[in-house]
Amino acid sequence: MSNAAPLGLPVGRGLVYLIVAGVAWGTAGAAASLVYRTSDMGPVALSFWRCATGLVLLVAVRLLRPRARAAVSLPLRPRALRAGATGAALAVFQTAYFAAVSATGLAVATVVTLGAGPVLIALGARLTLGERLGRGGVCAVVGALAGLAVLVLGSGGATVRPWGVLLAVLSASGYSAMTLLTRWWGRDGGVDMSGTTVSAFAVTSLCLLPFALAEGLVPHSAEPVRLAWLLVYVAAVPTALAYALYFAGAAVVRSATVSVIMLLEPVSAAVLAVALLGERLTAATLLGTALMLGSVAGLALAEARGARLPGEEPLPA
Repeated sequence: MSNAAPLGLPVGRGLVYLIVAGVAWGTAGAAASLVYRTSDMGPVALSFWRCATGLVLLVAVRLLRPRARAAVSLPLRPRALRAGATGAALAVFQTAYFAAVSATGLAVATVVTLGAGPVLIALGARLTLGERLGRGGVCAVVGALAGLAVLVLGSGGATVRPWGVLLAVLSASGYSAMTLLTRWWGRDGGVDMSGTTVSAFAVTSLCLLPFALAEGLVPHSAEPVRLAWLLVYVAAVPTALAYALYFAGAAVVRSATVSVIMLLEPVSAAVLAVALLGERLTAATLLGTALMLGSVAGLALAEARGARLPGEEPLPA
């Protein structure tokens, strides 16, 4: 496996992009919980404002920076197909996750969504991309999922509601489809991932708009300034920044590795809770964090070196 993707982004840099995106994603669920406490905004409306405002920010950045020449210029129809499929998957991923948070709580929604994601992605990558985890990769995924369960559920007090679990599984399905599609098209090389990100957010915003209107597009809040800042933050950091980095990194890194690296989301959320919110540092937090960071580090190092994990077969060209 080469250490550089055809479109010129080295695998090492793609890994860094994914790590930063995972850390940024870790603040989205907590920010959504604050939005729900501050206003009567629903999950679909939150997803719409997140994507629409993130789209504005992405377009502004794209217009201000020097235009990079794309290695491959795709016809309009394939570009529209890619944007539509990625945008629809993104809409399902985000909206179902926020709905799961509202239905069954942040802890259970995070565990089910991010726990089911690597399993679905590993199966999908094997069937559609020919990517095999091997024994070492399976151990890394199992270790990461065990760490996720210990980290998020170890403190107790989680409430499991079937409807919320189903929504979280739906969210994981959208996330898996988005990751696999990005990797599938990224293998061709030369794809303008910045343009793909902008197009995906445009499609997602259009998909969500009618449902957000039905739910209530303009929320009521006793703290409108605080709500506005929360929405700007959600749109800027865990959306515009994180997804731009995610789509660029996911195009050059194996799908299963992407799914495990993105498990840094609950790690960053736990660190923020301890460092900024005054939550107690427990043994479950330390053990879960250690398991997840170890699994992420193992897969990331193997990916960066282009080495095979034990029992793993080489990737197809």
